[in-house]
Amino acid sequence: MTDRKPPSSWTLLSCTPILVMSVVAVTDIVAGPGVGFLPLVSLGPAFAGLVGGWRRTAWFGLAALVLCVALGLYDGLFDGRRGYTALASVAGVTGVGVAAAVMRSHREAELASMRSIAEVAQRVLLRPVPLTAGPLQAAVSYTSAVAEARIGGDLYEVVASPHGVRVIVGDVQGKGLAAVETAAVVLGAFREAAYDEADLSGLGERLERSVARELEGEKFVTAILAEIGTGHEAVFLNYGHPAPMIVRRDGTVDFPQPPSFALPLGLGGHGGEGPKPYRVGFAPGEQLLLYTDGVTEARDEGGRFYPVGERTHLLKGPDAHQALEALREDLAQHSVGPPHDDAAMLLLRYLGHEGGESVPGRRVNRDCGTVERTHVRE
Repeated sequence: MTDRKPPSSWTLLSCTPILVMSVVAVTDIVAGPGVGFLPLVSLGPAFAGLVGGWRRTAWFGLAALVLCVALGLYDGLFDGRRGYTALASVAGVTGVGVAAAVMRSHREAELASMRSIAEVAQRVLLRPVPLTAGPLQAAVSYTSAVAEARIGGDLYEVVASPHGVRVIVGDVQGKGLAAVETAAVVLGAFREAAYDEADLSGLGERLERSVARELEGEKFVTAILAEIGTGHEAVFLNYGHPAPMIVRRDGTVDFPQPPSFALPLGLGGHGGEGPKPYRVGFAPGEQLLLYTDGVTEARDEGGRFYPVGERTHLLKGPDAHQALEALREDLAQHSVGPPHDDAAMLLLRYLGHEGGESVPGRRVNRDCGTVERTHVRE
């Protein structure tokens, strides 16, 4: 791994104090004392305070004072007030620059601490999915619409429960901290209920009750639940969420739709029947992609939505994480400008049952059903 180089603009700004003081010194010597360039030496510590710490600013301030004295003696300015006025100007600007640098350092330390706490909270909320869960290999991609944020209103989780591998992908209405809080409620309820509830309908009812207690007004969460058991099929429960995508072994694509429309989580109290579970064939060698509308609603320059069903060739790679990363990069290239909505994708590959088929580059542990890497990537 190579060290990151600082941006060229930052490097240029760091060299600005030296450049400014050099230009002022040369100009003062060439133009003579009558022009009055000497007070501009104070620009050196002023620029130093923008990008450096207080020690760096103080050193540049000291250098500016020495330069000011030297130029003042050369120009003969200390016979009157002009030399002392220039010294006072440099000293004043240096003092203000040092104070500003100290305050900025304190703010940066506080911000770094807050970011560290936020990263821990983010890892707790959206934990990395397991490399494998039962007969499945899992990979996840998340792109937040908020700059420098790792999470937002989208959510996902994979749980290997006694009733099969259970999965959720959801999208919380709105953005910001309120959406993150709602996502935490849904994920907490799912992680607990996924182990307790014997069927997917009971799991969905638990989630509906938990979300209804926390949400107010017309807020809601679209979500899709999936369960992959021992049979070659997947069971889905769709709460107003985009249909999943199944890539068959022959490369064909299915978008299985629910038998009837259902309201999102949190709107169950407004009437209407809850979602009905539906079963879809899902066999070894096939792939299941669950995603949020930030994927399908991404537009290109011509206003065309992202055709996720036409990008299945990107998922043919032997490594699920690299394949999903290729799909994410293609989505980013399709979109115009920064993302306007969070985009989450969860890819599940059916590797097979115990003693089943192998995957290129890996071997299946037939005793415990886990997948072990057969190579080390640097």
